[in-house]
Amino acid sequence: MDIGGTESMVAGALLSGLVLAAIAMLAQRRVGWVAAWSWCGLLWWLVVIALVTLVPLYGIDLAVPAETRSETCSLDYGGPAPEGFWILSGGQRLLNTALFVPAGALLVVAVSRWRVGWIAAPLGLIGLAAYSLMIELVQLELARIDRACDVTDLVDNVTGAVIGFGLGLVVALVLRPWKRR
Repeated sequence: MDIGGTESMVAGALLSGLVLAAIAMLAQRRVGWVAAWSWCGLLWWLVVIALVTLVPLYGIDLAVPAETRSETCSLDYGGPAPEGFWILSGGQRLLNTALFVPAGALLVVAVSRWRVGWIAAPLGLIGLAAYSLMIELVQLELARIDRACDVTDLVDNVTGAVIGFGLGLVVALVLRPWKRR
C-alpha cells in the first residue's frame, strides 16, 4: 500500500478542516466566535504542520525497510535540505519559517480571551517549539518517510512561531476577544 504525496496531505487537511470547522460552529455559542475559531484554527494548523512535515512527499511503500538511517540529527546549521522546494521559490528555510507563523498567531488569539492568556501564550510558544522538536525527532526515527532531522528546521520553525506570536498580539488587540461572547 502506497502512502504519501501531496494528495494525502491535501485530503488530510480538508478532512481535518471540515471536522474542526464543525466543532468551531458548535463552540462559538459558548465561548464566542473569536475564541472558537482561533482554537479550532490552531488545532487545524497543527494537523496541517504534521501532514506537511511527516507525510512523505512521494508515495512510498511502508513494507520496504529503510536501509539507511541517520543516527543523529544534522547539527550543520543550514542543513542538508535543498535550497529550492517544489511549492514556492525562496527555499525550504522560508517555508519552514512560514509554516509556523499561523500557529503562533492563532495561539495568541486563542488564549487572549482569558486572563490566564498572559501565562498561557508564552507557555504555548514553548509548546510550539517542543512540537517542532518532536517532529524532527519523529523524522529521525522514521527513516522511511524520507525526511531529515535538522537543527536548522527547528530554528526556522521557532522563528516562524515567534513572528506569528507577534502578529497574534496585534490581531488580538484588534479583535479584542476578551470583550466578545
